[in-house]
Amino acid sequence: MAESHTARRPAPVPARAGGRRAGALDRRRLIGWAVVMPLIGGLVVFAVYPFVYLIFLSFSESNLGTLFRGWVGVENYTDAIGQSKFTASLLRSAVFALMTTVVSVVLGVVVALLLDRAVKGRQILRTLILLPLMTPPITVAVMWQLLLMPKGGWLNSFLMDMALFSQPVSFLGSPTMAFPFVCLADVWQWTPFIALMTYAALQTLPEDIYEAARLDGASGPAMFWSITLPMLAPALLAIAVLKLVIAFKVFDLVFVLTGGGPGQATTVSSFYIYRVAIQQFDIGAAAAQTLMFAVVVGLVTIPFTTAHDVAEKRLA
Repeated sequence: MAESHTARRPAPVPARAGGRRAGALDRRRLIGWAVVMPLIGGLVVFAVYPFVYLIFLSFSESNLGTLFRGWVGVENYTDAIGQSKFTASLLRSAVFALMTTVVSVVLGVVVALLLDRAVKGRQILRTLILLPLMTPPITVAVMWQLLLMPKGGWLNSFLMDMALFSQPVSFLGSPTMAFPFVCLADVWQWTPFIALMTYAALQTLPEDIYEAARLDGASGPAMFWSITLPMLAPALLAIAVLKLVIAFKVFDLVFVLTGGGPGQATTVSSFYIYRVAIQQFDIGAAAAQTLMFAVVVGLVTIPFTTAHDVAEKRLA
């Protein structure tokens, strides 16, 4: 006689247990939304709303006294493209950002390597390196202005004492020398930041790779080019992107050192837009120029971010 087998059914979950689980999930969701909502609200208030407002301003005729006096379409954009001074300021900003970033990264890597080799006084050296970064930009600009003064400036006094110059030179008043010296002041201020970031990245590199290379007879320069630099590449490119964005925003140095002069020699886009908005009171035109400037910043930084992603994939 065949035995009949009845399929066992899972015991039903008590209603109270199911209700407790649902209640716990709901509480977790509420807690999650409560944590995220302030961040979303801050993003909307401080990023999305100003950006959308700027877009509307760029299509309007607006000044400091009256905003949205009328809609002008793309007139602000076409006018900006037709202004040679504005397009020249875009190019000048790109050159300034690229030049200061490349020089700062190279010097920062050198300083970081020297700091990594230092045995004694490492803490003191790191503190001293931070001094330029801790100095306010206005103070940095005033310091360099005093340093480069034609009369009484340390650089002129030194060059004349060395009999290299027979008379004082106005470094910041020269159309050919003003821009390089503004770049030099920016490099002096931001190289310590890059050096410390690079030094921190150096501490994460595995030591066993270097020990294996030494056993194989690799020299110091060979280990730098074949091990250190490839492994540092993602960090250096990320630092370079950050420095690029900071360099594009330069304003204090230009405002104090040269005021955009002589002529337009040091007028970068941030300073040019400041003149249009604050001195000429044309908010609509300034908004359009700001958006065009943002596009240029994006175009310059995209190759660096792409190279960063490629470098990370190679190390993965």
